[in-house]
Amino acid sequence: MANYVLVAGAWLGAWAWDDVVPHLHAAGHGAYPVTLSGLGERKRQPAGQRTHVQDVVDEVERRGLSDVVLVGHSYSGIPVGQAAERIGDRLNHAVFVDSEVPSDGISFADRWWQGRHAFEETLAGDGGSWAPLTLADCEGQGLTGEQSGRLVSGATPHPGASLTEPAEMRRPVGELPATYVKCLLDGPEPSEYVAASVSSGGWEYAEMDTGHWPMFSAPDDLARILLRPASRA
Repeated sequence: MANYVLVAGAWLGAWAWDDVVPHLHAAGHGAYPVTLSGLGERKRQPAGQRTHVQDVVDEVERRGLSDVVLVGHSYSGIPVGQAAERIGDRLNHAVFVDSEVPSDGISFADRWWQGRHAFEETLAGDGGSWAPLTLADCEGQGLTGEQSGRLVSGATPHPGASLTEPAEMRRPVGELPATYVKCLLDGPEPSEYVAASVSSGGWEYAEMDTGHWPMFSAPDDLARILLRPASRA
């Protein structure tokens, strides 16, 4: 039995995995979705990047989990990649779902497509947080109206410090046993940082013909990909 620790991206909490968890349980595995500090029901808790890494590590250690498959979606690939390094031989595999990946000394904001300064101005305009996504952000992402509504209504502002603090990695993330899942409606190619890890030959690569939030738009297909590492154990 594998133990899945699932971390959704910016603005989202454990609830985002509600349609995926039953598939993992049905296959006989443990599934533990995490709400990061400063989000969802934990929105009043201060949080930076290191806090989010510790949230993931604490979930593994508090539950005494082994044979762990860490799953990071979007922003959460950054703390999940760091946590995967920190949990040592408890790790079975990491799965990065249409996500960012950590590099030592680099923050989410550093790789923002308009540059770090523009991103910091966005955060400053929202009181230091990243404002939640809107229905307009969901367009073209393979979501039904109901799915978009559920996604937007559950989103909470994302703590800005977690986006501007740099990652801390002892080794390149590409050395982890991992799979990268690219959601094609959000762009046909992974970022150059991800492509370097995939092309090194150490990572598996999967594509989904859906948008950036596959836990909502295609939970059955996503679960099938997530189950692959456990089937090889």
